[in-house]
Amino acid sequence: MDWVFIEDELEYDGSQLKSLWAYSLLGIKEDSIISFIGPCNVKREHMVDYEDYASGYSIYSPKMLHFIVEHFDEVSLRLIYTRQRLLVTIARDTIDPAIERVGDDLYWNGKKLSVSIATISPISAKIHFGINIESPEGYACLREIGVNDVKELAIEICRRYTAEIMDIEEDLRKTRPIESF
Repeated sequence: MDWVFIEDELEYDGSQLKSLWAYSLLGIKEDSIISFIGPCNVKREHMVDYEDYASGYSIYSPKMLHFIVEHFDEVSLRLIYTRQRLLVTIARDTIDPAIERVGDDLYWNGKKLSVSIATISPISAKIHFGINIESPEGYACLREIGVNDVKELAIEICRRYTAEIMDIEEDLRKTRPIESF
């Protein structure tokens, strides 16, 4: 599994959930977690959450820390949602364990701090996880929590997620099947 923090600011608009986005942008063909900073403005045609799509809900933030994860193994919606929760929990623990996690969302002092979605395509499973750096009124943001070095935070979350996935892969390869007993 590979990870990259992109130095250039990019806008997340939902199109990054296409398969092979990391490959087309960075030449990464393996499982990956890519992080970058930029606004979030998801157009209705790129909304994956059907409830958001049907209600006409908009997803916007002036500045977020974004993570795009892509896995190519056993493409399963259940597995990618489980990995999404793992990523959100790693982010919470890295920022401040006092942050509340409700499903795939983070809350600070009762205000929503993040957005996230998981989905599958014919060849891969994808996650977008975004954490407000600056936020619209009524939402929490990293600055409010006291996080000043967002790049270092991004790198640490990428490292921890990658290490966790690689540790799981190692455990899979060392576990004896029950038939061996």
